[in-house]
Amino acid sequence: MFRMNSFAIALALSVITAWGVYSANETQAQTQAVLHKTVKVSDLDIFYREAGPKDAPTILLLHGFPTSSQMFRNLIPALADKYHVIAPDYPGFGHSSMPTHDKFTYTFDNLAKVIDEFTQKIGLTKYALYVQDYGAPIGYRLASAHPERITAIVVQNGNAYDEGLDNDFWKPIKAYWNDPTSQTKRDALKGVLNYDATKWQYLHGVKQPERVSPDGAAHDQFLLDRPGNAEIQLDMFLSYGSNPALYPRWQEYFRQHQPPMLIVWGKNDQIFPAAGAEPYKRDLKTLEFHLLDAGHFALESNGDEIARYMRDFLEKHMVRN
Repeated sequence: MFRMNSFAIALALSVITAWGVYSANETQAQTQAVLHKTVKVSDLDIFYREAGPKDAPTILLLHGFPTSSQMFRNLIPALADKYHVIAPDYPGFGHSSMPTHDKFTYTFDNLAKVIDEFTQKIGLTKYALYVQDYGAPIGYRLASAHPERITAIVVQNGNAYDEGLDNDFWKPIKAYWNDPTSQTKRDALKGVLNYDATKWQYLHGVKQPERVSPDGAAHDQFLLDRPGNAEIQLDMFLSYGSNPALYPRWQEYFRQHQPPMLIVWGKNDQIFPAAGAEPYKRDLKTLEFHLLDAGHFALESNGDEIARYMRDFLEKHMVRN
């Protein structure tokens, strides 16, 4: 009878163990890989990034202005080992369809409607929200309309209260709200759409600007500069004036449904300053609150910190699918 000596047995066991570890690591790597997909919503192509096990709890990441799902390019793989992570681009943003503003109504109501249909199209029934900038009024429309779907909310520089909208940044935009037929006021806002303004949003208030890759601002500006996109963004500036009137409705949603909420707010942001973060404390019982030494795009400089806060918070509070 053939007998393996102890060395052969040890070698065989080590090979089996190594293969098992390799297979497990390979499976995990495949699960965490970020996929770039497009789905048809009505007559629009909606681009989205997806990673993580589909049977894991879902996080829906909603981007701000002037960016797209690319703002989550580092956060997605940092969460995808334990969560199913989805980040769509709105119409007119990123790699989604960009119909001209005379053929599609660019309002927050309409973008929220598209994203609502998007979630249904890809089969999301329950999810946590990450909202930033424009993502807040879009996400809060979803949450107040479908509270049963929301398992938790992560807020990063996104308003639901009047506080924080009284700084100099908003003055020309509010003037436009008050006189929406004025072409002069509309044209005055085009200065917010240039490369210097985009870089300013990425770098202002950042403690270590060298930590911020220039690629994000360059990517955003390339898409902003597409023919017709300026008119789309100016329509969105006008539509932002519809959001403050909905703040009481969203605050009532907070009080009534009490979604677990994590605040990770760049305190040096001059667009949505820390004053806009404080009022959430009035209405939420399960609230973890962090003001970060960061600016508008806190993920660029403090992404690892935000990911750690999210993993800890969601582990404790997120209701499973």
